[in-house]
Amino acid sequence: MTDESRGIGGTVGPPWSVDVLADLHAGVLDEREAAELWPLVNADPEALAIIEALEATTADLAELANEPVAPMPAEFAARLDAALAAEMRASPAFQGAPQGQRAPVAPVVDLAAARRKRNKRIGWGAGIATVAAAAIAAVAIVVPTTQQTTPGGVAQPPPAPTGPSVGGDGGGAEALVGKAIGVRDFGSLKTEERLDACVAAAGLDSDVRPEGIRPVNVAGKDGVMVIYTTGKLAQFRIVAFGADCGPGNPAILFDKIIGQK
Repeated sequence: MTDESRGIGGTVGPPWSVDVLADLHAGVLDEREAAELWPLVNADPEALAIIEALEATTADLAELANEPVAPMPAEFAARLDAALAAEMRASPAFQGAPQGQRAPVAPVVDLAAARRKRNKRIGWGAGIATVAAAAIAAVAIVVPTTQQTTPGGVAQPPPAPTGPSVGGDGGGAEALVGKAIGVRDFGSLKTEERLDACVAAAGLDSDVRPEGIRPVNVAGKDGVMVIYTTGKLAQFRIVAFGADCGPGNPAILFDKIIGQK
C-alpha cells in the first residue's frame, strides 16, 4: 500500500479506493493500518456509505445459507442415475463381482437434502465436542483464585488469554470490528447462555442481538468482546467481559463507543 489511494504512508482520503475500504471492512489489513484508517473513514460520509453498503452485502450473503435449495429436476436426476449405473456396470470391479455381491448404484440426492444431512452432521460433531469439553472440565479442580490444581495439589496458572491483544481501556479494539462483524465465537465463556448471564449482570438487555462476538486479550486478561449497534451509522458500542463474569459479576474489562460521534 504505497499509492495515494491505498498507502498508509501517503495521503489517505477521498477519492477512496474501494479495494482499501473492502480490505478494511473484511479485517484483512494489519491492526496498525486498520487503527489508522478507521478514524479517517468514520469522518468521511462517502467512505461510510461504502462501508455501509459492504455491511449490507455481507448480511445479504450470509442469509443465502438459509435459503431453500430447489431439488434437482427429476428428468436430470434420472439421466444422472442412468449414467452412473452405466459407468458402474462398465467398471472391471463390478464386472468381476458375483451377481449377488454387486453394489447397487445410489440414487441422486437433491441439494436441499444433502445440505440438511450436512448440517445434521455438523450438529452431531458440535455436540460430541461439547461433551468432550465437559468431560475435560469435570476433572479440573477450580479454586477461588481461578487457578487450577493438579491431582497432587500443585497450583497451575489460569489459561493464557486468546484472541488479539488490545489495551486495558479497549485501545485498538476498533481495528477488530470489521473482522468481528457476523462472528459468534464465545471464547472462554463457551456458550451463549453464559454470555447472557454476563450481559444481564452488566445491566444490558440480553435480548439485543450483538453484531459480533469474539475472544480478545485485554492487557493480558482473557476476555470476550461483544459488539452492539448504537442506531448511528458506522458507530458501535464495544463491551468486553472477563472470563470470570457471570450472575452478579459482570467483570467488564472495558466499555466504549467507537465510530462517528
